[in-house]
Amino acid sequence: MKAVGLTHYLPIDDPKSLEDIELPTPTPAGRDLLVKVEAISVNPVDTKVRAPKDKVEATPRVLGWDAAGTVAAVGPDVTLFKVGDPVYYAGSITRPGANSEFHLVDERIVGHMPTSLDFAGAAALPLTTITAWEALFDRLGIAPDGGDEGKSILIVGGAGGVGSIAIQLARRLAHLHIVATASRPASADWCRQLGAQHVIDHTQDIPAQLQSIGMPQVDFVLCLNDTDAHFPAMAQVVAPQGKICSIVENAGPLDIGLLKNKSATFVWEFMFTRAMFATPDMIAQHTLLTEVARRVDAGTLRTTVGEVLGPINAVNLRRAHAQLEGGRTIGKLVLAGF
Repeated sequence: MKAVGLTHYLPIDDPKSLEDIELPTPTPAGRDLLVKVEAISVNPVDTKVRAPKDKVEATPRVLGWDAAGTVAAVGPDVTLFKVGDPVYYAGSITRPGANSEFHLVDERIVGHMPTSLDFAGAAALPLTTITAWEALFDRLGIAPDGGDEGKSILIVGGAGGVGSIAIQLARRLAHLHIVATASRPASADWCRQLGAQHVIDHTQDIPAQLQSIGMPQVDFVLCLNDTDAHFPAMAQVVAPQGKICSIVENAGPLDIGLLKNKSATFVWEFMFTRAMFATPDMIAQHTLLTEVARRVDAGTLRTTVGEVLGPINAVNLRRAHAQLEGGRTIGKLVLAGF
C-alpha cells in the first residue's frame, strides 16, 4: 500500500523529512478495523512528533492522527461496525498513523461519519473535536446540555483547529458567553463566524482587554496557545473557584500557587490518554464522535476545513507541516485521495 513516512527526523524543508513509501497492507485482529483511508488532516502533534532529533527509525514511521474512510475489513471481535461503513477517527499515538492507504484502528475510538460531509470535511474533525469535547465537558466539567448557560469562557487561540470546534461546542451546546482570542483580522472574523461574542488579541494584555469589554473575570479558561506565556494572565482572570484547562505542554514550571487563594482548578487535556492507557471508558470517544456526527447532520455544528491541499503524498504533507509550523493557519489543513 502507498504511505508517507520517515526514517530520519529532519527539518520540513528537507525532502527526506517525509517521503512516499510502500508498506504491506495490515490485517485486522481483535477489535481493530482496517480502514481504506480517503482523507486525512494534519495537526500540530504531527509536527511535534516529526521535529528534528538524533534518532533513526529502523523501519519507516507513519504519522497522521486524523482520518476518514471506509471500513475494508474487521477483526473477529468487532461489534460496532461492518465492512463498507464510512468512518472518521483520530487513532492512537502509540500505533502507526493514518497517512497510508489502509490503516488499523480500534473500533472503540472510531465514529460513524456524518452523512452530510464528504471524506475531506469529515477528516478535519476527529482529533480537534475529541480534544475540544473532552476539554470542555470532561476536564472543565461544563454541562453539554446547557446547564451552565450564561457562564463565561475565555478560549485562548480560537482560530486554530481545536479552537474552531471549541467555540461551536461552547456556543451551541453549552450556551456559554465566549471570549475568543485571535491575533489577526482574518482569524478574528473566523472566531466571530463560529459563534464567539467577543474577540481579543492574545499578543496584547489579556486582563486589560477583558476589563475593557466589561468581563474582568471568566468562569472557565481553555488554553490552546502557549501555556507558559499565558498562565499568569489566565490565573488573574479566572473567577474564584473557576477552572483552567490547557492542551499545550509547558516548557518550564508553572506557578500553580497563583491559583491557591481562588481555589481554582488547573487541568490538562490530552485526547490520546484513553487509547494510550486503554482506559475502561475508552469507548467514550466512539460515543462522542457519533454524537458529533449527528449534530453536524442536524446543522448544529460545522466542519472546520481551512484548506484542502490536494492528494495524500509527501510533497503535500511537507507543505501542510510547513504551514502549521508557521503558526498562521485558520481551521484545518486536509489532504484527500491517493
